[in-house]
Amino acid sequence: MSRPLQLALVGYGLAGRVFHAPLIAATPGLALHTVVSSDARKVHADLPGVRVAADAQAAFADPAIDLVVIASPNATHAPLATAALQAGRHVVVDKPFAIDLSEARAVAETARASGRLLAVFHNRRWDADFLALRALLDAGALGEIAEMHSHFDRFRPTVPDRWRERAGPGAGLWLDLGPHLVDQALQLFGRPDAVQADIAIQRDGAEADDFFHVVLRYPRLRVVLHAGALVPGAGLRFAVHGTGGSWFKHGLDPQEAALRAGGRPGADGWGVDPAPGRRLRVDADGTVRDAPSPEPAGDYRAFYTGIRDAIRDCVAPPVTVDEALDVMRVLQAGIDSARSGRVVAPASLNAEARA
Repeated sequence: MSRPLQLALVGYGLAGRVFHAPLIAATPGLALHTVVSSDARKVHADLPGVRVAADAQAAFADPAIDLVVIASPNATHAPLATAALQAGRHVVVDKPFAIDLSEARAVAETARASGRLLAVFHNRRWDADFLALRALLDAGALGEIAEMHSHFDRFRPTVPDRWRERAGPGAGLWLDLGPHLVDQALQLFGRPDAVQADIAIQRDGAEADDFFHVVLRYPRLRVVLHAGALVPGAGLRFAVHGTGGSWFKHGLDPQEAALRAGGRPGADGWGVDPAPGRRLRVDADGTVRDAPSPEPAGDYRAFYTGIRDAIRDCVAPPVTVDEALDVMRVLQAGIDSARSGRVVAPASLNAEARA
Protein backbone atom coordinates (compact mmCIF):
# COMPACT_ATOMS: atom_id res chain seq x y z
CA MET A 1 0.00 0.00 0.00
CA SER A 2 1.35 3.47 -0.90
CA ARG A 3 1.93 5.94 1.89
CA PRO A 4 -0.89 8.35 2.73
CA LEU A 5 -0.76 11.74 1.05
CA GLN A 6 0.42 14.34 3.56
CA LEU A 7 -1.77 17.42 3.88
CA ALA A 8 -1.24 20.92 5.23
CA LEU A 9 -4.44 22.70 6.30
CA VAL A 10 -4.24 26.50 6.26
CA GLY A 11 -6.72 27.93 8.74
CA TYR A 12 -8.45 26.37 11.72
CA GLY A 13 -11.62 28.39 11.98
CA LEU A 14 -15.08 27.09 11.09
CA ALA A 15 -14.15 25.72 7.66
CA GLY A 16 -10.90 24.10 8.72
CA ARG A 17 -12.01 22.72 12.07
CA VAL A 18 -15.59 21.63 11.28
CA PHE A 19 -15.33 20.55 7.65
CA HIS A 20 -11.85 19.87 6.36
CA ALA A 21 -10.04 18.30 9.29
CA PRO A 22 -12.77 15.69 10.04
CA LEU A 23 -13.24 14.82 6.36
CA ILE A 24 -9.50 14.42 5.83
CA ALA A 25 -9.27 12.18 8.90
CA ALA A 26 -12.14 10.04 7.60
CA THR A 27 -10.65 9.53 4.11
CA PRO A 28 -8.30 6.54 3.69
CA GLY A 29 -5.05 7.48 2.00
CA LEU A 30 -4.93 11.00 3.44
CA ALA A 31 -3.13 12.21 6.57
CA LEU A 32 -3.22 15.65 8.15
CA HIS A 33 0.45 16.52 8.68
CA THR A 34 0.40 20.25 9.47
CA VAL A 35 -2.14 22.90 10.43
CA VAL A 36 -1.20 26.51 9.76
CA SER A 37 -2.67 28.52 12.64
CA SER A 38 -1.66 31.22 15.10
CA ASP A 39 -3.43 29.32 17.88
CA ALA A 40 -1.53 26.07 18.46
CA ARG A 41 -3.39 25.40 21.70
CA LYS A 42 -6.75 25.29 19.91
CA VAL A 43 -5.42 22.95 17.24
CA HIS A 44 -3.72 20.59 19.67
CA ALA A 45 -6.87 20.40 21.81
CA ASP A 46 -8.50 18.63 18.86
CA LEU A 47 -5.49 17.18 17.04
CA PRO A 48 -2.70 16.47 19.54
CA GLY A 49 -0.49 14.64 17.05
CA VAL A 50 -0.55 17.24 14.30
CA ARG A 51 2.26 19.70 13.68
CA VAL A 52 1.23 23.38 13.95
CA ALA A 53 2.99 26.06 11.95
CA ALA A 54 2.43 29.78 12.31
CA ASP A 55 3.81 30.55 8.85
CA ALA A 56 2.08 29.29 5.72
CA GLN A 57 5.18 29.69 3.56
CA ALA A 58 7.14 27.35 5.82
CA ALA A 59 4.44 24.72 5.44
CA PHE A 60 4.41 25.12 1.66
CA ALA A 61 8.19 24.67 1.57
CA ASP A 62 8.09 21.46 3.62
CA PRO A 63 9.00 18.61 1.23
CA ALA A 64 6.81 16.23 3.25
CA ILE A 65 3.65 18.06 2.14
CA ASP A 66 1.81 16.74 -0.92
CA LEU A 67 -1.40 18.74 -0.77
CA VAL A 68 -2.32 22.11 0.73
CA VAL A 69 -5.92 22.88 1.75
CA ILE A 70 -6.75 26.59 1.94
CA ALA A 71 -9.47 27.23 4.55
CA SER A 72 -8.55 30.77 5.53
CA PRO A 73 -10.62 33.98 5.07
CA ASN A 74 -11.85 34.50 1.52
CA ALA A 75 -9.59 37.43 0.67
CA THR A 76 -6.52 35.24 1.27
CA HIS A 77 -7.60 32.30 -0.91
CA ALA A 78 -5.98 33.44 -4.14
CA PRO A 79 -2.60 34.61 -2.78
CA LEU A 80 -2.18 31.54 -0.58
CA ALA A 81 -3.22 29.14 -3.35
CA THR A 82 -0.80 30.83 -5.73
CA ALA A 83 2.07 30.56 -3.25
CA ALA A 84 1.35 26.89 -2.56
CA LEU A 85 1.19 26.06 -6.27
CA GLN A 86 4.44 27.90 -6.93
CA ALA A 87 6.01 25.83 -4.14
CA GLY A 88 5.05 22.71 -6.08
CA ARG A 89 2.11 21.59 -3.94
CA HIS A 90 -1.29 20.36 -5.07
CA VAL A 91 -4.02 22.68 -3.78
CA VAL A 92 -7.63 22.53 -2.61
CA VAL A 93 -9.27 25.92 -2.02
CA ASP A 94 -12.42 26.35 0.02
CA LYS A 95 -15.17 28.25 -1.72
CA PRO A 96 -15.23 30.89 -3.01
CA PHE A 97 -12.31 30.21 -5.32
CA ALA A 98 -11.24 33.87 -5.06
CA ILE A 99 -12.82 37.25 -4.41
CA ASP A 100 -13.40 37.91 -8.11
CA LEU A 101 -13.08 36.30 -11.51
CA SER A 102 -9.79 37.99 -12.36
CA GLU A 103 -8.11 36.54 -9.27
CA ALA A 104 -9.55 33.10 -9.94
CA ARG A 105 -8.30 33.07 -13.51
CA ALA A 106 -4.80 34.06 -12.34
CA VAL A 107 -4.72 31.18 -9.84
CA ALA A 108 -5.94 28.77 -12.51
CA GLU A 109 -3.15 29.88 -14.83
CA THR A 110 -0.59 29.35 -12.06
CA ALA A 111 -1.91 25.81 -11.59
CA ARG A 112 -1.63 25.05 -15.30
CA ALA A 113 1.91 26.44 -15.41
CA SER A 114 2.97 24.45 -12.34
CA GLY A 115 1.40 21.19 -13.46
CA ARG A 116 -0.19 20.78 -10.02
CA LEU A 117 -3.75 19.81 -9.18
CA LEU A 118 -6.10 22.64 -8.23
CA ALA A 119 -9.68 22.05 -7.04
CA VAL A 120 -12.33 24.05 -5.19
CA PHE A 121 -14.26 22.58 -2.25
CA HIS A 122 -17.79 22.57 -3.66
CA ASN A 123 -18.87 19.99 -1.12
CA ARG A 124 -22.61 20.47 -1.51
CA ARG A 125 -22.57 18.41 -4.68
CA TRP A 126 -22.73 15.58 -2.12
CA ASP A 127 -25.72 16.85 -0.14
CA ALA A 128 -28.39 14.17 0.17
CA ASP A 129 -31.09 16.43 -1.29
CA PHE A 130 -28.97 17.49 -4.25
CA LEU A 131 -28.13 13.86 -5.03
CA ALA A 132 -31.85 13.03 -4.92
CA LEU A 133 -32.71 15.90 -7.24
CA ARG A 134 -29.94 14.99 -9.64
CA ALA A 135 -31.19 11.41 -9.78
CA LEU A 136 -34.71 12.62 -10.59
CA LEU A 137 -33.49 14.90 -13.38
CA ASP A 138 -31.17 12.26 -14.81
CA ALA A 139 -34.14 9.88 -14.99
CA GLY A 140 -36.38 12.51 -16.60
CA ALA A 141 -38.88 12.00 -13.78
CA LEU A 142 -40.00 15.65 -13.73
CA GLY A 143 -40.14 16.13 -17.50
CA GLU A 144 -38.70 19.30 -18.99
CA ILE A 145 -37.83 21.65 -16.14
CA ALA A 146 -39.37 25.11 -16.21
CA GLU A 147 -38.43 26.45 -12.75
CA MET A 148 -36.00 25.64 -9.98
CA HIS A 149 -36.01 27.56 -6.71
CA SER A 150 -32.95 26.97 -4.54
CA HIS A 151 -33.02 28.58 -1.09
CA PHE A 152 -30.54 28.81 1.77
CA ASP A 153 -32.35 31.04 4.24
CA ARG A 154 -31.55 31.72 7.89
CA PHE A 155 -32.82 33.82 10.76
CA ARG A 156 -29.84 35.71 12.18
CA PRO A 157 -31.14 39.19 13.05
CA THR A 158 -28.08 40.06 15.14
CA VAL A 159 -24.95 40.65 13.10
CA PRO A 160 -22.08 38.59 14.55
CA ASP A 161 -18.60 40.05 14.88
CA ARG A 162 -16.68 38.00 12.32
CA TRP A 163 -14.80 38.75 9.13
CA ARG A 164 -17.58 37.43 6.88
CA GLU A 165 -19.89 40.19 8.17
CA ARG A 166 -17.47 43.10 7.91
CA ALA A 167 -17.15 45.36 4.88
CA GLY A 168 -14.27 44.35 2.67
CA PRO A 169 -13.19 42.06 -0.14
CA GLY A 170 -14.62 38.56 0.04
CA ALA A 171 -17.27 39.31 2.65
CA GLY A 172 -21.04 38.97 2.42
CA LEU A 173 -23.66 36.32 1.81
CA TRP A 174 -23.35 36.14 -1.98
CA LEU A 175 -19.73 34.99 -1.73
CA ASP A 176 -20.52 32.80 1.30
CA LEU A 177 -23.61 30.83 0.25
CA GLY A 178 -23.82 31.88 -3.39
CA PRO A 179 -21.02 29.51 -4.50
CA HIS A 180 -22.98 26.52 -3.15
CA LEU A 181 -26.17 27.40 -4.97
CA VAL A 182 -24.47 28.48 -8.19
CA ASP A 183 -22.35 25.34 -8.40
CA GLN A 184 -25.37 23.09 -7.89
CA ALA A 185 -27.32 24.94 -10.59
CA LEU A 186 -24.45 24.70 -13.07
CA GLN A 187 -24.06 21.00 -12.36
CA LEU A 188 -27.71 20.46 -13.24
CA PHE A 189 -28.25 22.87 -16.12
CA GLY A 190 -24.94 24.27 -17.34
CA ARG A 191 -23.98 27.90 -17.82
CA PRO A 192 -26.97 30.29 -18.07
CA ASP A 193 -27.65 32.68 -20.91
CA ALA A 194 -27.90 35.65 -18.54
CA VAL A 195 -27.96 36.63 -14.87
CA GLN A 196 -30.21 39.08 -13.06
CA ALA A 197 -29.34 39.81 -9.43
CA ASP A 198 -30.57 41.74 -6.42
CA ILE A 199 -27.95 41.72 -3.65
CA ALA A 200 -28.68 43.83 -0.57
CA ILE A 201 -28.02 44.66 3.07
CA GLN A 202 -31.15 44.25 5.21
CA ARG A 203 -30.12 43.94 8.87
CA ASP A 204 -29.51 46.90 11.15
CA GLY A 205 -25.79 47.35 11.62
CA ALA A 206 -24.80 45.04 8.77
CA GLU A 207 -21.78 46.07 6.70
CA ALA A 208 -21.81 43.28 4.09
CA ASP A 209 -24.63 41.91 1.96
CA ASP A 210 -26.99 39.58 3.83
CA PHE A 211 -29.61 39.01 1.12
CA PHE A 212 -29.58 37.89 -2.48
CA HIS A 213 -32.20 36.97 -5.05
CA VAL A 214 -30.56 35.92 -8.30
CA VAL A 215 -32.25 34.63 -11.43
CA LEU A 216 -30.28 32.50 -13.89
CA ARG A 217 -31.91 32.73 -17.30
CA TYR A 218 -31.97 29.86 -19.78
CA PRO A 219 -34.04 29.69 -22.99
CA ARG A 220 -37.08 28.31 -21.14
CA LEU A 221 -35.86 27.51 -17.65
CA ARG A 222 -35.55 30.02 -14.83
CA VAL A 223 -33.39 29.15 -11.82
CA VAL A 224 -33.93 31.30 -8.73
CA LEU A 225 -31.15 31.37 -6.13
CA HIS A 226 -32.21 32.98 -2.87
CA ALA A 227 -30.78 33.52 0.59
CA GLY A 228 -31.63 35.88 3.41
CA ALA A 229 -30.69 36.40 7.05
CA LEU A 230 -34.13 37.62 8.19
CA VAL A 231 -36.26 34.58 7.43
CA PRO A 232 -37.69 33.22 10.70
CA GLY A 233 -39.77 30.65 8.87
CA ALA A 234 -36.83 29.30 6.91
CA GLY A 235 -37.45 25.82 5.63
CA LEU A 236 -37.72 25.59 1.85
CA ARG A 237 -34.56 24.26 0.26
CA PHE A 238 -35.72 23.29 -3.23
CA ALA A 239 -38.85 23.63 -5.32
CA VAL A 240 -38.49 22.23 -8.84
CA HIS A 241 -41.27 22.24 -11.42
CA GLY A 242 -41.37 20.52 -14.79
CA THR A 243 -43.80 19.24 -17.40
CA GLY A 244 -43.91 15.86 -15.64
CA GLY A 245 -44.22 16.93 -12.02
CA SER A 246 -42.71 18.81 -9.10
CA TRP A 247 -40.27 18.09 -6.29
CA PHE A 248 -40.14 19.90 -2.97
CA LYS A 249 -37.51 19.73 -0.25
CA HIS A 250 -37.57 21.40 3.16
CA GLY A 251 -34.68 21.49 5.60
CA LEU A 252 -30.93 21.27 5.06
CA ASP A 253 -28.71 18.27 4.45
CA PRO A 254 -27.76 16.93 7.92
CA GLN A 255 -23.99 16.68 7.43
CA GLU A 256 -23.02 20.19 8.50
CA ALA A 257 -25.03 19.93 11.71
CA ALA A 258 -23.49 16.52 12.41
CA LEU A 259 -19.97 17.85 11.82
CA ARG A 260 -20.61 20.84 14.10
CA ALA A 261 -21.78 18.44 16.78
CA GLY A 262 -18.59 16.40 16.49
CA GLY A 263 -20.04 13.57 14.43
CA ARG A 264 -17.69 11.26 12.57
CA PRO A 265 -18.11 11.09 8.79
CA GLY A 266 -19.04 7.58 7.74
CA ALA A 267 -20.67 6.62 11.04
CA ASP A 268 -23.90 4.63 10.92
CA GLY A 269 -26.63 6.73 9.36
CA TRP A 270 -24.19 9.36 8.12
CA GLY A 271 -25.75 11.71 5.57
CA VAL A 272 -29.24 10.16 5.79
CA ASP A 273 -31.74 12.99 5.42
CA PRO A 274 -34.44 12.91 8.12
CA ALA A 275 -36.77 14.97 5.93
CA PRO A 276 -36.51 13.63 2.35
CA GLY A 277 -38.10 15.44 -0.55
CA ARG A 278 -41.67 15.06 -1.81
CA ARG A 279 -42.34 14.32 -5.45
CA LEU A 280 -45.59 15.00 -7.30
CA ARG A 281 -46.17 13.25 -10.63
CA VAL A 282 -48.46 14.35 -13.45
CA ASP A 283 -50.31 11.35 -14.88
CA ALA A 284 -51.34 11.04 -18.53
CA ASP A 285 -54.84 12.31 -17.68
CA GLY A 286 -53.44 15.38 -15.91
CA THR A 287 -53.96 14.06 -12.39
CA VAL A 288 -51.27 15.14 -9.94
CA ARG A 289 -50.38 12.56 -7.32
CA ASP A 290 -47.60 11.66 -4.93
CA ALA A 291 -44.85 9.47 -6.35
CA PRO A 292 -41.69 7.84 -5.00
CA SER A 293 -38.63 10.04 -4.59
CA PRO A 294 -35.03 8.80 -4.22
CA GLU A 295 -33.48 9.06 -0.77
CA PRO A 296 -29.69 8.75 -1.20
CA ALA A 297 -27.36 9.47 1.70
CA GLY A 298 -25.05 12.45 1.36
CA ASP A 299 -21.32 12.06 1.90
CA TYR A 300 -18.83 14.92 1.70
CA ARG A 301 -15.98 12.41 1.89
CA ALA A 302 -16.54 11.79 -1.82
CA PHE A 303 -14.78 15.09 -2.51
CA TYR A 304 -11.60 14.06 -0.71
CA THR A 305 -11.73 10.53 -2.08
CA GLY A 306 -11.80 12.08 -5.53
CA ILE A 307 -8.90 14.39 -4.70
CA ARG A 308 -6.83 11.43 -3.47
CA ASP A 309 -7.55 9.47 -6.63
CA ALA A 310 -6.83 12.45 -8.87
CA ILE A 311 -3.36 12.86 -7.36
CA ARG A 312 -2.49 9.17 -7.19
CA ASP A 313 -4.06 7.95 -10.42
CA CYS A 314 -3.93 11.12 -12.58
CA VAL A 315 -7.69 11.14 -13.11
CA ALA A 316 -9.90 14.23 -13.22
CA PRO A 317 -10.53 15.81 -9.81
CA PRO A 318 -14.09 15.88 -8.43
CA VAL A 319 -14.26 19.63 -9.13
CA THR A 320 -12.30 20.79 -12.15
CA VAL A 321 -10.72 24.20 -12.59
CA ASP A 322 -13.03 24.96 -15.51
CA GLU A 323 -16.08 24.15 -13.39
CA ALA A 324 -14.80 26.37 -10.59
CA LEU A 325 -14.18 29.21 -13.05
CA ASP A 326 -17.74 28.88 -14.36
CA VAL A 327 -19.00 29.36 -10.80
CA MET A 328 -16.86 32.48 -10.49
CA ARG A 329 -18.21 33.81 -13.79
CA VAL A 330 -21.76 33.59 -12.49
CA LEU A 331 -20.81 35.07 -9.11
CA GLN A 332 -19.11 37.97 -10.90
CA ALA A 333 -22.09 38.40 -13.21
CA GLY A 334 -24.35 38.58 -10.16
CA ILE A 335 -22.22 41.32 -8.61
CA ASP A 336 -22.16 43.24 -11.90
CA SER A 337 -25.92 42.87 -12.34
CA ALA A 338 -26.72 44.03 -8.81
CA ARG A 339 -24.44 47.05 -9.12
CA SER A 340 -25.71 48.11 -12.53
CA GLY A 341 -29.36 47.16 -12.15
CA ARG A 342 -29.29 45.36 -15.48
CA VAL A 343 -29.39 41.85 -16.80
CA VAL A 344 -25.89 40.64 -17.61
CA ALA A 345 -26.09 39.19 -21.09
CA PRO A 346 -24.30 36.11 -22.44
CA ALA A 347 -21.84 38.25 -24.39
CA SER A 348 -20.48 39.62 -21.12
CA LEU A 349 -20.06 36.16 -19.63
CA ASN A 350 -18.48 34.78 -22.79
CA ALA A 351 -16.08 37.70 -23.03
CA GLU A 352 -14.87 36.94 -19.52
CA ALA A 353 -14.51 33.30 -20.43
CA ARG A 354 -12.29 34.13 -23.40
CA ALA A 355 -10.24 36.81 -21.65
